[in-house]
Amino acid sequence: MTTTAERVMLHVGCGRMTRAQTTPGFAQPGWREIRVDIDPAHQPDLVADITDLSALPDGSADAVFSSHNLEHLEAHQVGPALAEWRRVLAPGGFAVITCPDLQAVCAMVARDQLTQPIYQARSGPISALDILYGHRPALAAGNTHMAHRCGFTESLLAASLRRAGFASVVTARREAQVELWALAAVGVLAREDVITLWRQYCAPAKLLHIADAGVDVIPAIGGEA
Repeated sequence: MTTTAERVMLHVGCGRMTRAQTTPGFAQPGWREIRVDIDPAHQPDLVADITDLSALPDGSADAVFSSHNLEHLEAHQVGPALAEWRRVLAPGGFAVITCPDLQAVCAMVARDQLTQPIYQARSGPISALDILYGHRPALAAGNTHMAHRCGFTESLLAASLRRAGFASVVTARREAQVELWALAAVGVLAREDVITLWRQYCAPAKLLHIADAGVDVIPAIGGEA
């Protein structure tokens, strides 16, 4: 962990994104971003697979940010990836993770809405088919990194983070974006600390579920974005 006011945010699977495009909290001064990606074309600080961050020492980051990376892994790779993210975090560190909400996507498939656009991303319109298997235009262009190989419900994402060694886990669903968000801390957090971190570094959501002993549910602290 850094000893100055500057804190380190490890941006895993960054693609072309920088911290200015993550969340308002990480975009504030005082954070130094280390961008990690498997594709050198994205000009990351470290070219590496998100399941192997061995180039980084234990406890060298204050936060990890991962936006829509886990679904690109095989199911058996999820545990090692999360364990690596936990390893590189300092004792007071935390991770912010997003991925598709597979339960919501399956509900759309059941309504025969497989190819209807759900929302507009920077890469174009996104449908349930894109969320299930990967963004079709990117795959058609030969970018096989964009294929989706596993998926998560809210409860599975929380359980995976706890198995990886995170002591405090918060999950939320963003319905309009068909998306899951998770805040996972190395240490046990009080309710007030959870709310503070969530407001600073995560998306608004209608409900927060706490997988921490003694606290089951925190009522809404913000509406859908």
